[in-house]
Amino acid sequence: MKTSTTQEDKRKRAEQRIKALKGFYIHLTVYILVNIMISTVSVVGNMSSGDSFIEAFTTFGTFSTAIFWGIGVFFHGAKVFEFNPFFSKEWEERKIKQYLEEDTNEIGKYN
Repeated sequence: MKTSTTQEDKRKRAEQRIKALKGFYIHLTVYILVNIMISTVSVVGNMSSGDSFIEAFTTFGTFSTAIFWGIGVFFHGAKVFEFNPFFSKEWEERKIKQYLEEDTNEIGKYN
């Protein structure tokens, strides 16, 4: 009975992972499509106001939404793909060993 529960747990975790991955890809697709539209409208609007293409294209407002929304997409992807450069699995293992050694030393003081 334990193996069936373990298999069910594995399946649920896999389904949750697929759901998260699918959500990220939808988010990324919407990000790309919406930012293409926003950038196009911004450039065309700036050009109709008298700016050259280069001036209209290099205006901060043209890409501000993409930049700030892109930060959110980056963190969404980091969460989905389990990317964490600051607190990696190796860091966790080192900290666990450190705390175990500290506990062992603390217990050794009283023996």
